[in-house]
Amino acid sequence: MKIIYFAIYNGLIYPAIFFTALIISAFNKKLRQSMKGKFGSINILKNYFNKVDKSSNIYWFHASSLGEFFQVKTVIEKLKEEQGDLICIVSFSSPSGFNHANSDAMDLKFYIPFDFPWTIHRVLNEIKPKKIMFASYDLWPNLVWISRLKGIHVNLYSVKTKKSALKKNQISQYMHRSIYSSLSSLYTISEEDMKDVCDILGNNPGPKLRVLGNPRYDLVMNEAAEFRQNDVENLIERDLRVIIGSAHKEEEDFLVPALVQLMNANPDLKVLYALHEPTDLALSGIKKKFHDHGIVGAVFRNKTELKLPNNPLVILGVVGVLSRLYWQGQIAYVGGGYSAGVHNVMEPAVARLPVIFGPRFHNSHEAEELINNNGGFCVKDGQEFLSIIKNLISDSKYHKMTSLSASDVVYKNLGSTREMVKQIFHD
Repeated sequence: MKIIYFAIYNGLIYPAIFFTALIISAFNKKLRQSMKGKFGSINILKNYFNKVDKSSNIYWFHASSLGEFFQVKTVIEKLKEEQGDLICIVSFSSPSGFNHANSDAMDLKFYIPFDFPWTIHRVLNEIKPKKIMFASYDLWPNLVWISRLKGIHVNLYSVKTKKSALKKNQISQYMHRSIYSSLSSLYTISEEDMKDVCDILGNNPGPKLRVLGNPRYDLVMNEAAEFRQNDVENLIERDLRVIIGSAHKEEEDFLVPALVQLMNANPDLKVLYALHEPTDLALSGIKKKFHDHGIVGAVFRNKTELKLPNNPLVILGVVGVLSRLYWQGQIAYVGGGYSAGVHNVMEPAVARLPVIFGPRFHNSHEAEELINNNGGFCVKDGQEFLSIIKNLISDSKYHKMTSLSASDVVYKNLGSTREMVKQIFHD
């Protein structure tokens, strides 16, 4: 059966993906950057591996974008801590990952090469990796199949299954079965995800299966170390500030009027509004929307001095600092839940903020955990958003309970990185 899927994928599916992406890239800057990076990846790899000792243990990690890199970062840092002479290279599909991912443990970052069989053969012969590790998803079939044929260990970790794609669509399930059964090992986030993976694999012989959690919890905890002392005591001393993190355009129509209403009713209330993509055009647009409701916003662009001004409305004009700014708020709303899926809810949770988000949160195990632990809230519209904020503002005991419940989700899920590195060396 794998021969059939190999033929279908290489004869129909991937050529269609490649040529469609090529056409769209003429009009899409991010996709154009990605395609350009993929065209140049072989030369980057060749130049790098001409200069290194090829007898070294080489671990190739793949992260689709920046969010998935956060599942890679602590793992490669722990690997290097355990075995300093190994080489960790990281590939990306998206410019947001490639441009913003940084770690001293990452020896090389590059765009993942095109998934044509001849390209993959050439790359694997050049790198000769000990293991290839895919973070969460974004499996490329030829890379999986050909690596396995060459005896290279291929792993998929931090797996969060998407039931709609894997269980309801039979064609997708068969394709996933073919790819998953070619893996050497697979680590899921939860027991529920493991059950879904077993359903996909069926009776087919497959990879070693383990439930190892999500190393991203360890990352947010490590990065919050400088803030954690006295955070419970200081929570009520923070400004009464609602922080809107990574908001998409689809959410502006209900967020802006609701926030204006809250600010008019509560003179002490402040708002930090962070767009998912803070381009100059987008910043001007959101600033105008608030101005049309009588609220004047100040754009904050400082990357070093992170003390927020006392303005009632501050609009964040830089990227990479939001995780540290959550510690200057009391309530968070995280965007993405009305489009592709909710963004990082762990950063506000570790800062002890109750976290609100939209209905498309099932891509996020952390968001599900927040709801189950009474530290997170799903809202379908502006009225629900207003109701939750009002309850949190008016009842300090309720606010503190939900705040601690949110941070408890992070604390009780720590330790995945250590277990994962242990199994990477073992499997």
